Amino acid sequence: KDYYDYYKTPRGYHKRSLNSNGGWNVTSALSFINMPLLAYSGEIRSAVLMIHGEKAHSRYFSEDAFKKLKGDNKELMIIPGASHVDLYDNQTGVIPFDKIEQFFLKYLK
Repeated sequence: KDYYDYYKTPRGYHKRSLNSNGGWNVTSALSFINMPLLAYSGEIRSAVLMIHGEKAHSRYFSEDAFKKLKGDNKELMIIPGASHVDLYDNQTGVIPFDKIEQFFLKYLK
């Protein structure tokens, strides 16, 4: 439902988007077949800000990835009530712009 409300409506529809048109790109996931995405995440020294919606179907991925990060310059924000697509463009108080700014000001000097 969330994806339909985004990709199949004027909010996120684009005539060449696979998501908007029910297409499937058979090569889109090939790069992930032999690449364990989290294998080296513990080596990241740069600041990391992860933002995920509380109700996002993929929330577990950010939580798992965050557990592997080291250092005190990492933060995981779980946005209460937000879905995956709410964080694409929902600017009615869902996206925490103020917190994002604070993180950037602290770590990106």
